[in-house]
Amino acid sequence: MKVKKEYLILLLIIVALSAYLYMRTEDRSLYELPVLPEVSKKEFSKIEISKGNTRIALNKKDEKWVIAPQDYPADTKLVNGMLAEFETLTVTTLVSESRDYQRYDLGDDKKIAVKAWAGESLLRSFEVGKSASSFRHTFVKLADDDRVYHARNNFRNTFDKTEDDLRDKAVLGFQSPDITELQIANENTSLTLTRTEISTDESQAKTDQSTAAASQPAMETWQSAEGKPGNLNNISRLLAALSNLRCESFIDDRQKQDFTEPIYRIDLKGVQSHKLSIFAKLTPEGTNYPATSTGSDYAFLLSKDTADRIMKNPEDLLEKPKTEENKSEAEKSEPN
Repeated sequence: MKVKKEYLILLLIIVALSAYLYMRTEDRSLYELPVLPEVSKKEFSKIEISKGNTRIALNKKDEKWVIAPQDYPADTKLVNGMLAEFETLTVTTLVSESRDYQRYDLGDDKKIAVKAWAGESLLRSFEVGKSASSFRHTFVKLADDDRVYHARNNFRNTFDKTEDDLRDKAVLGFQSPDITELQIANENTSLTLTRTEISTDESQAKTDQSTAAASQPAMETWQSAEGKPGNLNNISRLLAALSNLRCESFIDDRQKQDFTEPIYRIDLKGVQSHKLSIFAKLTPEGTNYPATSTGSDYAFLLSKDTADRIMKNPEDLLEKPKTEENKSEAEKSEPN
């Protein structure tokens, strides 16, 4: 009788444990993480970013992204970063069901609401909060879901952008070897330099009348219209500064044609022609320089540092006579 009683107790314990484990499993099912449908970044055709009272819309037109409604060209790198997060969005942990959104920067004053469409179909819609303490996750709230989750990756800064941030700041672009003529003019003087290439065989023949056994790579030379040699280092630095020129910001309340009489102008000729004009500061206390270029449909501002790197005295692009170089070195070596 005693043995039967012990078996009965053991059976009741097994049943109770089974019921407990079953309830735990059922309980866990209440917290299953949402599985978002797979999407490809190539599908997206519209993005909307809202923060506070600010709303930014980007549209894909002719395989390029523009900022509505003016259709300003958008920065490709920044937009691609957003598209990558839309494509790979994955929630990893349920963080909170309390609806205490302020602690996660998901309150109305700090949240960033983002949406992405393919045509008329809304494929992604969620709110972005602050980065988690690990800096490997971001707090998010999905559409039609009051809970807060960890999403994989630290991407708040990817979407925390102003319209000006998202505009493509590239205003001039070319490959330096494609340029064969350089014309520079400031308020006092102008200079034209032409690039030529001569083989090292020719160069050697001019100096010692000997002929090299094999043909050597071409050497680059620059020369003024008067036959003065150009300073290769200074010319290379100038072309490098211009070849991927980016502005500080755009001037939206004035048109390109509103700017006349530049204080510095550069014309570049080669595979394509390029022009850059820099104008006097808009105000005496201003630090940036207004400018226009063939690489942008809009007037823009160059930072003082960028403008200073470009607006060199044209004479600095010519090779100094040896006597002048020696004099400069001697002046440097004189004691104060």
